[in-house]
Amino acid sequence: MQHRGLIHLSHVSLWLLFAQTSADLPLCKESDYHFEYTECDILGSRWRVAVPNKANTCTGLPDPVKGTQCTFSCSEGEFLDMQSQECQKCAAGTYSLGTGVAFDEWDSLPTGFITYGVSSNNEDSHINCSNSTWTPKGDYVASNTDECSAVLSYAVSLKKPGIVTYEYFYPDNNIYFEFFIQNDQCQSTESESRWMKTSEDKWSKYQVELKKGNNVLYWRTTAYSVLGDAVKPVLLRDIGISGVAYTSECFHCKPGTHSAKPGSARCAACPANTYSTKGATVCHQCEQDQYAEAGSGICKPRPACTNSDYFYTHTPCDSEGKTQLMYKWIEPKICNETTEGSVMLPASGEKQTCPPCNPGFFVTNSSTCEPCSSGLYSNGTACDECPVGTEPVLGLEYKWWNTMPSNMKSFILRQRFSDYDHNTAWEVAGDYVYTTAGDEDTDLLMLTLSVPGYRLPESLAKDSERGELSRITFVFETVCTADCRLYFQAGNNLWNKNVVEQWKGSNSKQSYSYLIQSNSTVSFRWSFQRTETFLTERKYSGDIAKIYSIHLTNVIGGVASQCRHCALSTDNTDSACVPCPPGHYMVNGTGQCMRCSQNSYISAEQPVGEAACIQCGPNTERNEAYSACLSDCTLGVQMTGQPLLHYDFSPLANVTGFNSGSRFTNKGLKYFQHFNVTLCGKEGGLPATCVENVTDSARMVKGYVCQSTIVPSEIRSQSVVSSQPFVIGDSLIGVTTDTALSGISSPQWLFPSESSLPDVIFYYKSSKVTQACKQGRSATIRLRCEPTVTAKDHITLPSNCSEGTCDGCVFHLLWQSQHACPLCTKNHYREIVSACLQGIQKTTYVWQQPLQCFGGESLPAQKVNACVSLDFWLKFGVTTGIIAALLLISVSCYFWKKTRKLQYKYSKLVMTSGGKECELPTADSCAIMEGEDAEDDLMDLTKKSFFTKMKSFSRERSSDGFDSVPLKSSSRFQREDSDSDDS
Repeated sequence: MQHRGLIHLSHVSLWLLFAQTSADLPLCKESDYHFEYTECDILGSRWRVAVPNKANTCTGLPDPVKGTQCTFSCSEGEFLDMQSQECQKCAAGTYSLGTGVAFDEWDSLPTGFITYGVSSNNEDSHINCSNSTWTPKGDYVASNTDECSAVLSYAVSLKKPGIVTYEYFYPDNNIYFEFFIQNDQCQSTESESRWMKTSEDKWSKYQVELKKGNNVLYWRTTAYSVLGDAVKPVLLRDIGISGVAYTSECFHCKPGTHSAKPGSARCAACPANTYSTKGATVCHQCEQDQYAEAGSGICKPRPACTNSDYFYTHTPCDSEGKTQLMYKWIEPKICNETTEGSVMLPASGEKQTCPPCNPGFFVTNSSTCEPCSSGLYSNGTACDECPVGTEPVLGLEYKWWNTMPSNMKSFILRQRFSDYDHNTAWEVAGDYVYTTAGDEDTDLLMLTLSVPGYRLPESLAKDSERGELSRITFVFETVCTADCRLYFQAGNNLWNKNVVEQWKGSNSKQSYSYLIQSNSTVSFRWSFQRTETFLTERKYSGDIAKIYSIHLTNVIGGVASQCRHCALSTDNTDSACVPCPPGHYMVNGTGQCMRCSQNSYISAEQPVGEAACIQCGPNTERNEAYSACLSDCTLGVQMTGQPLLHYDFSPLANVTGFNSGSRFTNKGLKYFQHFNVTLCGKEGGLPATCVENVTDSARMVKGYVCQSTIVPSEIRSQSVVSSQPFVIGDSLIGVTTDTALSGISSPQWLFPSESSLPDVIFYYKSSKVTQACKQGRSATIRLRCEPTVTAKDHITLPSNCSEGTCDGCVFHLLWQSQHACPLCTKNHYREIVSACLQGIQKTTYVWQQPLQCFGGESLPAQKVNACVSLDFWLKFGVTTGIIAALLLISVSCYFWKKTRKLQYKYSKLVMTSGGKECELPTADSCAIMEGEDAEDDLMDLTKKSFFTKMKSFSRERSSDGFDSVPLKSSSRFQREDSDSDDS
């Protein structure tokens, strides 16, 4: 039904305009005009005036008369007859709300409603949001699913306080949904009541009071899933508003509905296989070969039946341990068995042997399955006591599906109206449970599992700090020909369930595990949707999802399928199980506890056997609880041929956050990837936390490294919106300078460096396994020494992997800081000694360049020492040199004179030898005799200067290498000998 709006009011002046007579115009008939009320005056009075349907077509309009009071209104099922100004009942086939209006037909946008799209952030005003609006879908109107804000508004003027009611379906917490009201002064609803809560498993109803006067109603949605995940729209239907003064007409029932009695306030929907036209008083039956869904305006021909039009189920086991296989048509049945090529429904009643009871249950005399008592265990047949030294392993394990377990329920969430009461979405089939066909392919087929909580067994009670409280594992399969989806959600018992994982299309039989770390996670849901595309008939009912088994550990009130060896208390006579001491593991098949090797911790996933001990990585130490490895933020690095480098990363230990570069969606919406990091620290330190604040159900994740998507926004009085948080690393693997550790690689080419100092790399890993990351996510943080960087949050991402990861699983971060440098030591500086100036000499210490240290030892202060200047030593050296030169000359002269004397004596001996070869005269004495000095005077030496003598000495050298010294005394002796011979 389209709402035709409220009666438009006009002023008395309008009536005066048309009251002018004209001889050429005929008199007005009742069909030529209609009545309206003028605006109310300050006394609450008004006038009824006649307004021509078309100007200048007739004359003689009725005179204005005094109207009803402005507060006058009619009851439900009535309308105000403007001719008599009295309330009249609506005829059959029509309806009215009296003082209200209703909108339950959304084939098109009803009159008075306005929808438009705007950017969620003023900075992104260039985004084209013109097509991001609310879209009518027949029975409801659907919101947008992109990053724009879609607004749906309706303005109404109330003559008295009223109420607005509507139904909505809000399944996805990746989208904002708010409802608020503005009055004449544009004042909005208080913020605490404007934000809608997500729907649990059905349409939610909302009601809020309206004040007298003008009210503008706003429904606004904004999606914040920028990572490509599909977002489910918000659905809105059955909007009703009360408090309007009157309605002057009744509204016809829309096709598919009817009202049989006069004075109806609502139209009833036609049941299945019937139809009606607009304004109908009864519903008509379809022909035998035709069908119609509930609330349909037409009948459709029945197609031939196929194997997809029926399903099968099992009856409960009888006293003989037998179950019957039952085949049923999918309701509502729309196919025709008599059409050529149609399949027949298989015969029911075939008896089969009942499957065994699930582990932890036993078979009763009536062939039903009952849980074993506390302390007992069973493989599905009979219950037995656990032997001494063992304890039951409590949990829930469903792998045989003869009946639906009491803590599991299935239902269909329909997005269109239906009066069909069939609500079973999943049926048991012995080896598995599978999805049935809903009314439409767009229906959500839901299966829920609820538990009271979790408790660790006594032997592991002291190990609760490990983080694994419980674990759910299920085996599933999907077979689809369309774009089907299977969602797995986890949350509490209320309306808060987060999508943990989803699978698209066909998926082969596989297993999935989810780690439970909080006792608030007590409800799980599997939702299967065949397609999101609305079709006029069922087309993909053969697309199914199967769940083969579900296993949940450490459940309070659970049953045991096996017993586990445990350590026994020596102080307790009843041999109660106790945990192994910290740092010990239990040997397989025994109750003996063995100590793990040094610096190792106990695995939470494998607490039994030697494999439970996991060695801590390099430069890490296990914590006191033996549950993890930690780093105290200090490190020693030994480089080849260099002294040991000491690091202290304590200034970087606090939680640090940073954003990636700006990114944009297809529509141009700007967003960031926000990272929070806790590098290192002792036990009990504050972890990095990432939150989701899209809805009131804020979700939080914690670890060493986490990420969320940040969108600048002005919605909800917040500067940013944080969504889709996840943990990248919740355990520290090791700290080293190596580029690979435990299967995690940090290639050097991601962050090239010209420094000779190696980067220190922290390796982290997450225990959560996803569909894309089978080994879980991991992260590497490179610490690079940059003495000039004083900021403590200078963290960057790889240039060729702008989101921090190249494969979506391993994230790489570079942290540059002066605090990432080794501590300074004596090896990092050198000394410079100045010249001695005026008896003072200074010693200055400077850093080696390039500087590659920070903190540690400081530069020593400048030293000043007394010294002797260069002038003194120069004078002393010159004087000493002169004295040495004089002494050398004196010694040279002395030895030269001595040498001359020896030459003389030698020459004299030669001359006295008498010319005989090889014969020298016998010397009377080798010493210089007295008087020999006198003979020296005979030498002709005094006639020559010293330099002349030296010159002649150098020239008088014979060819045999001996010096030839002319001696005057020898000549004189020769002459004397000659004279004596003559005589």
